[in-house]
Amino acid sequence: MLQARPAGSFDAARFGAWTDPGIPSDRSAWHTSIQRFYDYWLSISPLGRLPGRQHVIAEDLGPLLPRLWMLDVHRNPSRFRYRLAGTLVTWSLGREVTGHWVDELHPDCALKPILHDRYCFAAQTGRPTWRHGETIWERRPDQPRTRHRHFLTVENCIVPLAADGETVDILFGASVLFDSERNAH
Repeated sequence: MLQARPAGSFDAARFGAWTDPGIPSDRSAWHTSIQRFYDYWLSISPLGRLPGRQHVIAEDLGPLLPRLWMLDVHRNPSRFRYRLAGTLVTWSLGREVTGHWVDELHPDCALKPILHDRYCFAAQTGRPTWRHGETIWERRPDQPRTRHRHFLTVENCIVPLAADGETVDILFGASVLFDSERNAH
C-alpha cells in the first residue's frame, strides 16, 4: 500500500507556486467524502505501485460520483484535459467541461500557475495532494460563470492513476464545495 509523502521531502522549487504537497497524517478534519475517496484510492493501490483507471470501479464510489473528476495527463508540454466531471463539479463550474483542456477553460485565472504546478507535482511524482482553502476559479466577463459565487471554499484531494503502475496518465480528484455558511455541496 502507498504511504503518504512526508511534508518537506520534495524539491519545492521544481513545482513553482505549489509548495504544500503532503497528505496530512491526521485526516480527522477532512470531509467524510474526501476521506472515503482517499481511502478508496489506497485500497485499490497494488503493492508498491500506483493503481490505474482499470482498478477504479464506479459502483464502489456510488455516493461520491457527483463530486469526482478525472484529468488526462499530457506531457511535452504538460497539459491536462477533463476526462470526466461529476454532476456537482459541472454544476459548480456552470458548464460541461468533459473533453476540454483545463488551461483553455480558465485562461485568465490569476491563480492558474498554482493549479498547474499542483497537477504537475501529482503527475510527475505520483503522489497524492490535498487542499482545503479558497476557491480559485474566476469569472471572465466574456464567459459564463466559472464557479457559483456563493462557494467560498473547497476541499479536494487529487490522486494519481497509472495504467502501467508507474507513469501517471490520469489525475483523479474529488471535491467538496462549501458555501458562506460552511454547508458542504
